[in-house]
Amino acid sequence: MTSDRAPHTASREDPKLAELLGGRAGAVDASIPVVAFVLAWVVAGAAGSAFPINWGAGAAIVAGAAVAGWRLYRGRRPRAVLFGLAGVVVAAGIALVTGRASDFFLVQIVSNVGSALAWAISIVVRWPLLGVVVGGLLGQRTRWRRDPDLLRGYQRASWAWVAQYVLRLSVFLPLWAADQVVLLGVARTVLSPVLVGLSVLVSWPLLRTALPADHPGIRHPR
Repeated sequence: MTSDRAPHTASREDPKLAELLGGRAGAVDASIPVVAFVLAWVVAGAAGSAFPINWGAGAAIVAGAAVAGWRLYRGRRPRAVLFGLAGVVVAAGIALVTGRASDFFLVQIVSNVGSALAWAISIVVRWPLLGVVVGGLLGQRTRWRRDPDLLRGYQRASWAWVAQYVLRLSVFLPLWAADQVVLLGVARTVLSPVLVGLSVLVSWPLLRTALPADHPGIRHPR
């Protein structure tokens, strides 16, 4: 009887990964400067401006600053907020230097390549990044690594994040090569939040099914 109750008790004690990881909110916030860039670029171009990229870059930076101010007001960590704003400024700067509007998305593309590699390597070297993130949020530091079941579960669930970065790249790279600025904006705005949300949702069953029935849950590494 005890073993039958264990999975239910563990699942009640376990926090939801969506609550820990933040779900799609961060991805939505990050999409706002992208929308501002594309809209300003399109409107300025349609109005006959000789420098539509300048308008797009300016709109993106203003939108990024507004999002950063809102994040700080909501209590987000200043360093994370500044990193987000810096990414927008760098992206805008690259587009201004190259004169190619689609290059605004280069920072995002390079970031996705780096993230896919980092998550894949972390799995191979047995330091899955999902475990690092969730373990840190739960105050476990590295204790989860001494639990073979949890380690295996975090490795399995981390592949969902590798897959979503690879999927993003399979969409972004052809559009960037074809200089499809509007479609890049649409893909970045729609695809990224959806994939982040799906990764969060898929991570939990992948992690939980790797644990034996009597495992006490992610809060309690064995």
